[in-house]
This record gives sequence, C-alpha cells and structure tokens, in this order.
Amino acid sequence: MMGGNDQQAYDRGTSLFSPDGRIYQVEYAREAVSRGAPSVGVRTTDGVVFVAMSRPSSSLMEAESIEKLHKLDDHVGTASAGHVADARQLIDLARRQSQGNRLRYGEPVGVETLTKFITDHIQENTQRGGTRPYGAALLIGGIDDGEPRLFAADPSGTPNEWKATVIGGGRQEIQGHLEEEWTDDLSLADGIELAVAALAEHDDEFEPSDLAVATVTEDDGFRTVPVDEVTTAFEAAGVGDDDEDDADAESDDEE
Repeated sequence: MMGGNDQQAYDRGTSLFSPDGRIYQVEYAREAVSRGAPSVGVRTTDGVVFVAMSRPSSSLMEAESIEKLHKLDDHVGTASAGHVADARQLIDLARRQSQGNRLRYGEPVGVETLTKFITDHIQENTQRGGTRPYGAALLIGGIDDGEPRLFAADPSGTPNEWKATVIGGGRQEIQGHLEEEWTDDLSLADGIELAVAALAEHDDEFEPSDLAVATVTEDDGFRTVPVDEVTTAFEAAGVGDDDEDDADAESDDEE
C-alpha cells in the first residue's frame, strides 16, 4: 500500500524523478502526442516535405480550420501532433524567435538554432514547479546554408535530427515504412509519395483531401502543396489500388 502511495506522489509531481529514473508527466505527455493524428517529415535532395493527416472529425467541421502545418519563416516550417493548443503556443514562440533573429542580426535564423531554442523552452517545463509538460511534438524543417535539415522536438525537450520521421499516432508502422523505403537520392515528389505511402501503412482509408502537404525548398521557401498535386502523389504511391482491384474483381465475377 505504501508503495502505491509513493508512486502516486511521483505521478503527480511534474518535476520529480521516480526511484527508477522516470518523470511520469513527461511520459503522459508523450502518450498525448501518440493519440494525435500523425505528421510525417521527409528530407530530400531538394528540400523538406511535411505531410500531415488533417481529416475533420465531423462532416460539419470546416476542413480549413484544422491547422497541422505552419510557416515559421520563409525558409523553415513545422508540423505538429498532439494537443493543438499546446502546439500553437510553441509555434508562436518559434515565429517570434525567427522574427527577432532577422531584426537583431539581419539574417534568417538557423533551423538547428531555432529547434534548440524551442526545445530549451519545452525542457524548462519538465523541471519547474507550477507547470506541466507540453502535450505536443513538432517536426521542424527548413534550409540551412542551402542544405535541407529536419528535426523533431518531443515533450521532454530533446532535439533530434532525422532523415525521415513521424510524430503522432501509428508511429511503429509509419516509421517502419520510412526506414525501409527512404534513400538519400529522393526528389521532392518522391518524398511526398513516400510520406503518403507511409501514412497508408497505418490507415489506408483516406483521401487526398484528408492530407495537408507542404514543402520547404531554397528556391520557393515554404509552400503549401495544392490538392491536385497531392492527388497525383496519392495515385503514384498506389494508395487505394487494392480497393480498386477488389472492385474490378467483383465486377468480373458478376459478369
């Protein structure tokens, strides 16, 4: 009984380590992220690709009100997963830092520098009383001196650089597909197709309109990809082909 009470005390503390070296509130925040819709980031030879699931939860909801991808500066963007309100606070912080860097130094902020600024802020909420960890994760990608770079920031405040990764639900299936199919010579179009195909490993019942897609390149900066280009990538990735094949087979049987 005493052991249970001790664990409950560590469970309630937002900045206390348990005897086995865990911070339970950070783990709960990670669980909140894993319950969110997935967002995928892919680094390619031309730039960074973001693809996020943004399916409305109701037919009465305006799809445009679901914001999963955000422009932080001309050369850097982000994708979020987890609690939307928490993610919005981090995105506003990142935008202010990006603007401040341009005003102070007259140059765009580095992608790694911006990521570490955000993760330092996230980490403060894991060691300070009176707050809780952010229940959101971010993918931050952009161009640094002509080179595409992609980082992930989780509720612990850990910044990791990736070639391709996912935040949100279905991580095991999606990350597994990315690890099998990613190559270092991917074009921007290939990156979009890879991200769409990876999302289909977790949930293959979605349409192009259920996805939010953006790219960050040196020439075009942050660009939202229109639905017709998403549809092209959707078809090239072969998503939904099995359903069409089944329908064709049923039609042949009826004949």
